[in-house]
Amino acid sequence: MLIQRTRLLATIVDGLDRSPAVVLLGPRQVGKTTLARQIAEARPGTVYLDLEAPADVRKLDDARSFLNGRLDGLTIIDEVHRVPALFAELRGVIDERRRQGRGTGQFLLLGSASLDLVQHVSETLAGRVVYLNVPPLTEEETSAAGIATDAHWLRGGFPNALLCRTDRDSLRWRQDFIRSYLERDVPMFAPRMPASLIGRLWTMLAHGQGTILNASRLAQGLGVSAPMIGRYLDLLQDLLLLRRLQPWSGNLGKRLVRSPKIYLTDSGLVHGLLEIETVDDLLGHPVVGLSWEGFVTESLIQAAGPGRIPLYYRTHDGAEIDLVFERAGRPEMAFEIKRSSAPKIEPGFAIACDDILVEQRYCVAPVTEAYPAKHGVQILPLMQAIGLLRPVRG
Repeated sequence: MLIQRTRLLATIVDGLDRSPAVVLLGPRQVGKTTLARQIAEARPGTVYLDLEAPADVRKLDDARSFLNGRLDGLTIIDEVHRVPALFAELRGVIDERRRQGRGTGQFLLLGSASLDLVQHVSETLAGRVVYLNVPPLTEEETSAAGIATDAHWLRGGFPNALLCRTDRDSLRWRQDFIRSYLERDVPMFAPRMPASLIGRLWTMLAHGQGTILNASRLAQGLGVSAPMIGRYLDLLQDLLLLRRLQPWSGNLGKRLVRSPKIYLTDSGLVHGLLEIETVDDLLGHPVVGLSWEGFVTESLIQAAGPGRIPLYYRTHDGAEIDLVFERAGRPEMAFEIKRSSAPKIEPGFAIACDDILVEQRYCVAPVTEAYPAKHGVQILPLMQAIGLLRPVRG
């Protein structure tokens, strides 16, 4: 079964129509190659190179000659971060083709680590490239494919995990995926960082999904310094596996919590790290509420696109908003997230919304239809909340 990513495909094609090169950033196994091959099928003459394949790497021993021999058509280069020297050659080829009158749709570059790849691209391809993130499958995409929300929440959005025959098979795939990251990707991107410590930190973060970052506590648990924890978190963020949700920081004269909330971006990896196999296991686990919060938060962020900035709000007095979207420098929408079919709106949510003067107030819960609640809050199913955010893009 192939889950269609129509909106994302259209965004990639639009990028190729506007720019000489498009860079797709996303974790391994998230579906970048599948998207690239779909684009290749629609563009005759496309050449696909995988830099994990020695034969394709050898083709680029004289990259300038190879690429100059392909003046027409799209060239797709997968795992491009493996050959950093290639970026300077790409710049020369792009500039030469511009002089010949061909400006757009030349290269589609795929990479698994954002910071490392963006740094190389920024140094050599500035003004010649569009960046696009490829997240795990979104609720919008899986819902359109007829996959139940609870199945998506449990297994996460990596296609191979979501589409396994059984929950047990899915759990094993995710645990193998985690192991492969620790054995292969961590040593490749951060050779001086001990993979065993990263693995322990990853599990600690799963237990603390959606909580305020306390680097000192994590450092004490791992027996390392707090600055080292920061570097480990940077690595997981660079690998696009972790989100630091920043606090709203307007000046209200109130004592606000200033540390980020930490989420693993894929709920299936949270459950894999905690060895949670079924939905029933998940519903009985202490992480259930914050796991649902992380799943909904990521779903809404992906729906909102780049036009809105995601934040959270919390005061030391207990007023709190799980997710705030800011647009044009002003809070626009506030979301409370509850794993309850009869959610109770806490006074602290209403107080927080009043603090930052946000009128659009919602609570996302596993309900079947929308209905009004007190404090001017609308209770919404997840897909309806996604629909509210979808129109603003770019």
